Amino acid sequence: MHLSMKAIVCLASITMFLVSPVISFAEGPTAAEYGVVLNLSGKQRMLTQKMSKEMMLIALNHDVENNLKNLAATSGLFDKTLKGLRDGDAELRLPPTVSTRIVKQLDKINTNHWQEYYKLIQSVLTAKKVSKEQVVVLAEANLPLLSQMNKCVKLYEKDASKAGMKSDPGLAVTINLSGKQRMLSQKMSKEFLLTAYGHQVDDNKLNLLETSTLFDRTLLGLMDGDEMLDLPGTKNDTISQQLKVVMDLWKSFKPIIETAADPKTPSISQDQIATLAKSNLPLLKEMNKAVGMYEKEAAK
Repeated sequence: MHLSMKAIVCLASITMFLVSPVISFAEGPTAAEYGVVLNLSGKQRMLTQKMSKEMMLIALNHDVENNLKNLAATSGLFDKTLKGLRDGDAELRLPPTVSTRIVKQLDKINTNHWQEYYKLIQSVLTAKKVSKEQVVVLAEANLPLLSQMNKCVKLYEKDASKAGMKSDPGLAVTINLSGKQRMLSQKMSKEFLLTAYGHQVDDNKLNLLETSTLFDRTLLGLMDGDEMLDLPGTKNDTISQQLKVVMDLWKSFKPIIETAADPKTPSISQDQIATLAKSNLPLLKEMNKAVGMYEKEAAK
């Protein structure tokens, strides 16, 4: 049977229509989309620590009403972003994840870690307070959630370096580690507050010292490069200026952390808690601006 030229063209068009989306989907995110994915998956790490910090501020009876509002917003954003990373979210500019391996990791995070932690948060929001027992639970449960989320980010970074950002794989590492700085700002704050609460003081003082040391080194590496961290350094003048803003804030924040981490410091006062609660957010905000700038670099 012979087909007319018109019929052949029509069949070809239908075939292209059916196949094209599959090819596009299989190819995965563009470089610009990878920038968003790395930014927001990295931000999830920060949110695990921010939620924990907010619960500790409630436990220490500091600005309880505002911290309850913050906790509700932070946990809601984590939940929305986790779903968006898996299935896509137009509002968050997230494409669906096409990697089976990463989808499995996201499902593992949700089922094995997030749902239980979310229940803890919701019970805090209902009771409007945090008990000693809940402090013990959050102190233990937040780190596995953070660790598994970090594994997910590393998987995204690996995919981005091989695919969407293969022309500049160093940028994927930079977005990852600059994003990790946001998490470290909140992890330090959480460890400070656990120390103030009197929970495993020696361990949290040591954790605080290690976290602050890593933040310090990574910030210098983002600016000037660090071979051990695979950071090439920042040549973009605008981003360099933003990193200097972060550095200035860090110079003010660092002594607060060092005092709490010092084994000779017997206790942390309410005034010191208030100072920490106020000063950690500008550091987080300005670091987040820098990550956004790196994300835009990925889109170029």
